[in-house]
Amino acid sequence: MKLIYLHQYFKFPDETGGTRSYDLATSFVKKGIEVVVVTATSDINHKSKKKWKVIERDGLLVNYIYLPYGNHLSYFQRSFVFFKFLWFSTFRLLKLKGDFVLATSTPLTIGIPALFKKWFGKTPYIFEVRDVWPEAVIAIGAIRNKMMQKLLYLLERVVYKNASAVVPLSTDMQKSIVNRYPQFTDKSSVVIENISEINRFQNIEDEIDLENITGFKPRFSVLYAGTFGKVNGIDRVIDLAQKTLLIDDKLVYILIGTGAEKENVIQLAKQIGVFSKNVFILDPVSKNELPTWYNTTSMGSSFVINIKELWANSANKFFDTLAAGKPILINHEGWQAEIIREYNIGYVLPPIITNKEASEFVKYTLDENHILKQQENALSVAKEKYSLEVAVDKYLSVFNKISNK
Repeated sequence: MKLIYLHQYFKFPDETGGTRSYDLATSFVKKGIEVVVVTATSDINHKSKKKWKVIERDGLLVNYIYLPYGNHLSYFQRSFVFFKFLWFSTFRLLKLKGDFVLATSTPLTIGIPALFKKWFGKTPYIFEVRDVWPEAVIAIGAIRNKMMQKLLYLLERVVYKNASAVVPLSTDMQKSIVNRYPQFTDKSSVVIENISEINRFQNIEDEIDLENITGFKPRFSVLYAGTFGKVNGIDRVIDLAQKTLLIDDKLVYILIGTGAEKENVIQLAKQIGVFSKNVFILDPVSKNELPTWYNTTSMGSSFVINIKELWANSANKFFDTLAAGKPILINHEGWQAEIIREYNIGYVLPPIITNKEASEFVKYTLDENHILKQQENALSVAKEKYSLEVAVDKYLSVFNKISNK
């Protein structure tokens, strides 16, 4: 069996970014499946005289096209990069041979090369929904043109209709798809959440010297490791930090990453007097370096701005935190909040944090026995519900179902 894995942002563990596709792809190889990856990169090392550069690594054959990309680009510039990738990857896919294609969003346009591969290459595809496009981007106001919205909804419907299976990354995403397109209920019946890569995040002996970073020994530390984008709402972390600083100055927030809003977050932290006091903002690290940070800090976190459509997210931060056996802090409702409460694995903040809520959060961090119990619960949930083995088994069942049609 040969799988063509189409992911615009494919990353190896020694790079910054999510490694879901890498973890799944290498696991498929171990199951005897040949995997060819088609992706884009901003790494100048992969720029070549030819349009595509092919490398073999960790059992994968990776096709790279060099397309500089980042959150510093405007929405129009990023959209242009999406367009260039779909254009070039379509022709690349048509040249490659495989039994089926696994196309993973975002963006939604990743479905277009898969569509052409099906129509002209007679190759079925699975469409993996990481974010419900265009619902989410319309909700945040990124696309206001009504005609463009209609075209994107049409594209979404066509992509789902032609897919052999649609795999949402959360139950909330599944509900959104089914509510809007009940005719595709059977296709989207399997939810495969993001992965808690337990082997990567457990048995870590090293720790970061936080005292060397903060200038004092923190009592409790909250880690945010991810993108500083508009939808991430990191200003909420700064607001929380301002309020908790007045109650407990040994409760600190470690923010690691990069993105379009990072400089604004730094300036806000300086403006309200928390920068380098209880908020410490650092450069991004590779996936291989993250486990040491989670091992060092007390709690992981994931934040979004207050838009309901974003509650369906399946952020790596949530699953990395559980894999590390640490409680998770979020600031929204939705399926993650339900899981946190049901299994007692973290803390759910409201979108707007009052002084009373900040005080309650500080009180929570002081309950060491409760935190220890949540650590045990977090790792247990990671193993039982979100492990790599669970995800791979689910995908193998999807592959077999398609093969037997």
